[in-house]
Amino acid sequence: MRNALTIDVEDYYQVSAFSSRISRTDWAKFPSRVEANTEKILDEINAAGFHATFFVLGSVAESHPRLIRRIADCGHEVACHSSQHRSVYQMTMSEFRDDTRRAKLTIEAAAGHQVYGYRAPSFSIREDSVWAFEVLAELAFQYDSSIFPVKHPNYGMPKSLRFPYRIETKSGPIVEFPLTTVEFGGRRSPLGGGAYLRFLPYWYTRWAFRHVNRFEGRPVCVYLHPWELDPDQPRLPGGLTSRMRHYFGLRGAEAKFRRLLEDFEYQPMGALLKELTGSFPQISNLALPQVSPAELLSTEAGFTNGNG
Repeated sequence: MRNALTIDVEDYYQVSAFSSRISRTDWAKFPSRVEANTEKILDEINAAGFHATFFVLGSVAESHPRLIRRIADCGHEVACHSSQHRSVYQMTMSEFRDDTRRAKLTIEAAAGHQVYGYRAPSFSIREDSVWAFEVLAELAFQYDSSIFPVKHPNYGMPKSLRFPYRIETKSGPIVEFPLTTVEFGGRRSPLGGGAYLRFLPYWYTRWAFRHVNRFEGRPVCVYLHPWELDPDQPRLPGGLTSRMRHYFGLRGAEAKFRRLLEDFEYQPMGALLKELTGSFPQISNLALPQVSPAELLSTEAGFTNGNG
């Protein structure tokens, strides 16, 4: 089974963990490392013979357009990760529309092709911001990968379906590809990348991936940030939780990522959705479970269609 391989392209100082200490107006004061770190990831993925989806921050596309074109020229899918890495639930609907439109246009100009996929910073489409799907459909996005179907202090929709489904909005349908969880006894545990890849022992991650692939017959979604392969990045000011969340496990992350590339098969998220539906990016007749934004908030939505 081929899984979705995704990279969230952002610099080390643009992350949510330090957003309360570092203003976006100060980003230019920090030495950028995103180009070198993304090139490192490209080398790893290209050597393994796979293609991935790169969810690019609009501000990175503005400052490093040649990097985005190189990603596209290598045959990878380029998608959108917002403009300024603002959490969706901290914006109004109008602000989110403007932020997303600006990012989409900037990324498309750098990549040289249309962008179909979106991922919110820090998985910030939550129960209080499901209106975002209508905006995404309005802006001609075909799929989203922002929902983590777990309970978490800062993000998550624990009642959401665990595997891809279609959301019907007033502006048209959009496919959701949730981040991966493993479920036992009605309890869900997150996995697949980021801090979870760095914190958890690799044997557990490999076992959980195989369980989802073989026992549940579903693809998993791997996600990683370029700064996670950079243990020598400058240390930033922040609270203990923020520093642990960002720096713990950096020295072992590259080895774990390389093992994931060795142990499993991958393709871009858009290509995987096309295989699952047979019609991406024309998504009017998807053979997927269907819900409305309101149903995402209901207790029953997460446990129907055999897709719990």
